Amino acid sequence: VQLQASGGGSVQAGGSLRLSCAASGIIFNINRMGWHRQAPGKQRELVAFITSDGSTNYADSVKGRFTISRDNAKNTVYLQMNSLEPEDTAVYYCLALRVFTPYWGQGTQVTVSS
Repeated sequence: VQLQASGGGSVQAGGSLRLSCAASGIIFNINRMGWHRQAPGKQRELVAFITSDGSTNYADSVKGRFTISRDNAKNTVYLQMNSLEPEDTAVYYCLALRVFTPYWGQGTQVTVSS
């Protein structure tokens, strides 16, 4: 599985960004796809994921502000991020879980200024 992430950038607090993650290669049996993030000096943490049947899960810190969705025809997952806060500044990584094996995409930087 290869993952290509895009959509990061710099915004002011209160702004929005949308991240995309396109999967290619051996993509059948991908159970879930999602996003993690890692801020400087902190551990990587889960942001959100979506399962193959469309169920979603969010970190408490982003509930109500971020929305994860998927386009199965394009094998792409999206993360719509609204009401961004400086605390959301991090490198965001796309993850695909195929059976029990995780695949990571390259990170994309999100910077939110106050």
